[in-house]
Amino acid sequence: MTKAGEREVVKVEHVGGGAGFIMKEALLGPEEQGDYCRMFSKVTLPPNCELGHHEHHGETETYYILSGTGMYDDNGKAIPAEPGDVFFCKDGDGHGMKNTGTEDLTFVALILKK
Repeated sequence: MTKAGEREVVKVEHVGGGAGFIMKEALLGPEEQGDYCRMFSKVTLPPNCELGHHEHHGETETYYILSGTGMYDDNGKAIPAEPGDVFFCKDGDGHGMKNTGTEDLTFVALILKK
């Protein structure tokens, strides 16, 4: 179990070659994630920041949008992103996310190993 306010939030610059930075908060540590989960985190993109296009091999990644608005890059196709949307990147595909709004874009990111 982890409690809000007790988890470390890490600033990571130019993820995937994207502009600006992201704030990443691990919701579970490696010991809780088990053998098949590589990451379960809350990600925050400030306005005009992005998580650059990147590919997944041997794993999948899902984004669940919590707040804010942006554009999801689905293998080069831009798709509007808003709260409640779920985006899935299958093994071998690529994706990214850009905050195009005026407030923080936050989402839960889940990477599962094959």
